[in-house]
Amino acid sequence: MNKCFFSGLLCLSLAFSAFSQSAILTASTFFQTVSEQYGSIKDYEANIQINANNTKMSGKVSFVRPNLLRIDFENPESQVIVFNGDLLTIYLPGPKAVLNQSVASESSSTGANLATPQGLALMSRYYSVAYESGQDSVELDPDSGEMVVRLVLNRKNASEGFKTIKLSVLPDLKLIRRVEAISTSDETFVFDFTNYALNQNIPVTRFIYDAPSSANNYNNFLFTE
Repeated sequence: MNKCFFSGLLCLSLAFSAFSQSAILTASTFFQTVSEQYGSIKDYEANIQINANNTKMSGKVSFVRPNLLRIDFENPESQVIVFNGDLLTIYLPGPKAVLNQSVASESSSTGANLATPQGLALMSRYYSVAYESGQDSVELDPDSGEMVVRLVLNRKNASEGFKTIKLSVLPDLKLIRRVEAISTSDETFVFDFTNYALNQNIPVTRFIYDAPSSANNYNNFLFTE
Protein backbone atom coordinates (compact mmCIF):
# COMPACT_ATOMS: atom_id res chain seq x y z
CA MET A 1 0.00 0.00 0.00
CA ASN A 2 2.80 2.40 0.98
CA LYS A 3 4.81 1.44 -2.12
CA CYS A 4 1.84 2.23 -4.36
CA PHE A 5 1.28 5.54 -2.59
CA PHE A 6 4.89 6.68 -2.87
CA SER A 7 5.14 5.45 -6.48
CA GLY A 8 2.06 7.46 -7.37
CA LEU A 9 3.41 10.50 -5.54
CA LEU A 10 6.71 10.18 -7.43
CA CYS A 11 4.95 9.95 -10.80
CA LEU A 12 2.81 12.97 -9.92
CA SER A 13 5.90 14.96 -8.91
CA LEU A 14 7.71 14.06 -12.13
CA ALA A 15 4.68 14.98 -14.21
CA PHE A 16 4.31 18.31 -12.42
CA SER A 17 8.02 18.99 -12.87
CA ALA A 18 7.83 18.27 -16.59
CA PHE A 19 4.76 20.48 -16.96
CA SER A 20 6.45 23.30 -15.06
CA GLN A 21 9.53 23.12 -17.26
CA SER A 22 7.46 23.14 -20.46
CA ALA A 23 5.39 26.06 -19.18
CA ILE A 24 8.45 28.22 -18.57
CA LEU A 25 9.33 30.21 -21.69
CA THR A 26 12.60 32.07 -21.45
CA ALA A 27 12.82 35.64 -22.70
CA SER A 28 15.27 34.62 -25.41
CA THR A 29 12.93 31.87 -26.62
CA PHE A 30 9.94 34.21 -26.65
CA PHE A 31 11.96 36.81 -28.54
CA GLN A 32 12.90 34.13 -31.07
CA THR A 33 9.22 33.33 -31.67
CA VAL A 34 8.61 37.02 -32.38
CA SER A 35 11.56 37.08 -34.79
CA GLU A 36 10.25 33.97 -36.56
CA GLN A 37 6.81 35.56 -36.90
CA TYR A 38 8.27 38.62 -38.61
CA GLY A 39 10.41 36.36 -40.77
CA SER A 40 7.22 34.71 -42.09
CA ILE A 41 5.58 38.02 -43.03
CA LYS A 42 5.92 39.13 -46.67
CA ASP A 43 4.72 42.64 -46.03
CA TYR A 44 2.69 44.68 -43.61
CA GLU A 45 1.09 48.05 -43.08
CA ALA A 46 0.32 49.62 -39.73
CA ASN A 47 -0.52 52.92 -38.14
CA ILE A 48 2.47 54.40 -36.36
CA GLN A 49 2.75 57.04 -33.67
CA ILE A 50 6.13 58.42 -32.67
CA ASN A 51 6.96 60.38 -29.55
CA ALA A 52 10.50 61.76 -29.72
CA ASN A 53 11.30 63.90 -26.67
CA ASN A 54 7.71 65.15 -26.44
CA THR A 55 7.51 65.79 -30.19
CA LYS A 56 4.59 63.71 -31.48
CA MET A 57 4.27 62.40 -35.02
CA SER A 58 1.86 59.99 -36.66
CA GLY A 59 1.31 58.27 -39.98
CA LYS A 60 1.33 54.93 -41.76
CA VAL A 61 4.29 52.57 -42.06
CA SER A 62 4.70 50.09 -44.92
CA PHE A 63 7.22 47.24 -45.03
CA VAL A 64 8.10 44.69 -47.71
CA ARG A 65 10.68 41.95 -47.32
CA PRO A 66 13.58 41.97 -47.22
CA ASN A 67 14.23 45.61 -46.25
CA LEU A 68 11.86 48.10 -47.90
CA LEU A 69 10.41 50.60 -45.45
CA ARG A 70 8.28 53.70 -45.88
CA ILE A 71 6.50 56.06 -43.47
CA ASP A 72 3.94 58.54 -44.79
CA PHE A 73 3.19 61.06 -42.07
CA GLU A 74 -0.10 62.74 -41.33
CA ASN A 75 1.63 64.78 -38.62
CA PRO A 76 3.81 66.50 -39.80
CA GLU A 77 1.64 66.53 -42.89
CA SER A 78 3.32 65.28 -46.10
CA GLN A 79 6.60 64.32 -44.40
CA VAL A 80 7.99 61.05 -45.80
CA ILE A 81 10.73 58.62 -44.85
CA VAL A 82 11.68 55.93 -47.39
CA PHE A 83 14.37 53.26 -47.28
CA ASN A 84 14.75 51.15 -50.43
CA GLY A 85 17.52 48.90 -49.20
CA ASP A 86 20.34 51.19 -50.31
CA LEU A 87 19.14 54.77 -50.03
CA LEU A 88 17.50 56.52 -47.09
CA THR A 89 15.35 59.47 -48.20
CA ILE A 90 13.63 61.95 -45.90
CA TYR A 91 11.33 64.67 -47.22
CA LEU A 92 10.76 67.64 -44.91
CA PRO A 93 7.81 69.69 -46.22
CA GLY A 94 8.50 72.77 -44.06
CA PRO A 95 11.86 73.73 -45.59
CA LYS A 96 11.00 71.72 -48.75
CA ALA A 97 14.15 69.69 -48.32
CA VAL A 98 15.00 66.17 -49.50
CA LEU A 99 17.70 64.47 -47.44
CA ASN A 100 19.39 61.51 -49.11
CA GLN A 101 21.87 59.12 -47.55
CA SER A 102 23.36 55.95 -48.98
CA VAL A 103 23.52 53.49 -46.10
CA ALA A 104 23.89 49.78 -45.48
CA SER A 105 20.67 48.20 -44.25
CA GLU A 106 22.33 47.19 -40.97
CA SER A 107 23.30 50.78 -40.22
CA SER A 108 19.81 52.18 -40.74
CA SER A 109 18.69 51.41 -37.20
CA THR A 110 15.58 53.45 -36.46
CA GLY A 111 12.80 52.62 -34.08
CA ALA A 112 10.54 51.86 -37.01
CA ASN A 113 12.76 49.29 -38.66
CA LEU A 114 13.28 47.52 -35.36
CA ALA A 115 9.87 46.01 -36.16
CA THR A 116 11.30 44.10 -39.13
CA PRO A 117 13.12 40.75 -39.46
CA GLN A 118 16.44 42.56 -39.99
CA GLY A 119 15.92 44.81 -36.99
CA LEU A 120 15.05 41.88 -34.75
CA ALA A 121 18.08 39.93 -35.97
CA LEU A 122 20.33 42.86 -35.11
CA MET A 123 18.79 43.19 -31.67
CA SER A 124 19.32 39.49 -31.01
CA ARG A 125 22.96 39.84 -32.01
CA TYR A 126 23.89 43.02 -30.19
CA TYR A 127 21.53 43.10 -27.19
CA SER A 128 20.82 40.81 -24.25
CA VAL A 129 17.13 39.95 -23.81
CA ALA A 130 15.18 39.67 -20.56
CA TYR A 131 11.60 39.96 -19.36
CA GLU A 132 10.79 43.25 -17.68
CA SER A 133 8.66 41.59 -14.99
CA GLY A 134 8.12 37.98 -16.08
CA GLN A 135 6.58 36.02 -18.93
CA ASP A 136 2.96 36.81 -18.05
CA SER A 137 1.11 39.50 -19.97
CA VAL A 138 0.65 42.92 -18.38
CA GLU A 139 -1.31 46.02 -19.37
CA LEU A 140 0.34 48.21 -22.00
CA ASP A 141 -0.75 51.32 -20.10
CA PRO A 142 -2.59 51.63 -16.78
CA ASP A 143 -6.31 50.88 -17.23
CA SER A 144 -5.84 50.35 -21.00
CA GLY A 145 -7.00 46.73 -20.89
CA GLU A 146 -4.53 45.97 -23.71
CA MET A 147 -2.27 43.10 -22.70
CA VAL A 148 1.33 42.72 -23.82
CA VAL A 149 4.50 40.85 -22.92
CA ARG A 150 7.31 43.25 -22.02
CA LEU A 151 10.92 42.60 -22.96
CA VAL A 152 13.98 44.65 -22.01
CA LEU A 153 17.04 44.63 -24.25
CA ASN A 154 20.36 46.00 -23.03
CA ARG A 155 23.26 46.62 -25.39
CA LYS A 156 26.28 44.37 -25.14
CA ASN A 157 28.78 47.05 -26.16
CA ALA A 158 28.95 50.83 -26.22
CA SER A 159 28.90 51.14 -30.01
CA GLU A 160 25.14 50.61 -30.32
CA GLY A 161 23.00 53.69 -30.87
CA PHE A 162 20.41 52.73 -28.25
CA LYS A 163 21.44 51.89 -24.70
CA THR A 164 18.18 50.19 -23.83
CA ILE A 165 15.23 49.01 -25.91
CA LYS A 166 11.91 47.94 -24.41
CA LEU A 167 9.53 45.90 -26.55
CA SER A 168 5.85 45.43 -25.82
CA VAL A 169 4.63 42.41 -27.79
CA LEU A 170 1.07 41.26 -28.47
CA PRO A 171 1.23 37.75 -26.96
CA ASP A 172 -1.09 35.93 -29.39
CA LEU A 173 -0.07 37.62 -32.64
CA LYS A 174 3.64 37.89 -31.72
CA LEU A 175 3.65 41.39 -33.22
CA ILE A 176 5.37 44.41 -31.73
CA ARG A 177 2.92 46.87 -30.24
CA ARG A 178 5.42 49.37 -28.85
CA VAL A 179 9.14 50.12 -29.03
CA GLU A 180 10.70 52.33 -26.37
CA ALA A 181 14.33 53.18 -27.10
CA ILE A 182 16.76 55.23 -25.04
CA SER A 183 19.65 56.73 -26.98
CA THR A 184 23.23 57.20 -25.82
CA SER A 185 22.36 60.84 -25.08
CA ASP A 186 19.44 59.71 -22.87
CA GLU A 187 16.79 60.77 -25.38
CA THR A 188 13.66 58.63 -25.33
CA PHE A 189 11.88 57.52 -28.52
CA VAL A 190 8.54 55.70 -28.39
CA PHE A 191 7.07 53.98 -31.46
CA ASP A 192 3.50 52.64 -31.27
CA PHE A 193 2.20 50.24 -33.94
CA THR A 194 -1.53 49.60 -34.32
CA ASN A 195 -3.99 48.17 -36.88
CA TYR A 196 -1.59 45.78 -38.56
CA ALA A 197 -2.54 44.52 -42.03
CA LEU A 198 -0.38 41.55 -43.02
CA ASN A 199 0.54 40.17 -46.44
CA GLN A 200 -1.36 42.67 -48.58
CA ASN A 201 0.94 42.24 -51.63
CA ILE A 202 2.25 45.78 -51.36
CA PRO A 203 3.93 46.72 -54.68
CA VAL A 204 7.64 47.57 -54.50
CA THR A 205 6.88 50.70 -56.53
CA ARG A 206 5.54 52.21 -53.32
CA PHE A 207 9.14 52.60 -52.20
CA ILE A 208 10.07 54.79 -55.16
CA TYR A 209 9.69 58.34 -53.93
CA ASP A 210 9.35 61.30 -56.29
CA ALA A 211 9.95 64.47 -54.31
CA PRO A 212 8.36 67.77 -55.32
CA SER A 213 10.39 69.46 -58.05
CA SER A 214 10.65 72.61 -55.93
CA ALA A 215 12.47 70.77 -53.10
CA ASN A 216 16.17 71.24 -52.45
CA ASN A 217 18.26 68.06 -52.35
CA TYR A 218 20.95 67.39 -49.76
CA ASN A 219 23.02 64.26 -50.29
CA ASN A 220 24.95 62.36 -47.62
CA PHE A 221 23.35 64.58 -44.99
CA LEU A 222 24.45 62.34 -42.13
CA PHE A 223 28.08 63.22 -42.79
CA THR A 224 27.65 66.86 -43.76
CA GLU A 225 28.33 69.61 -41.22
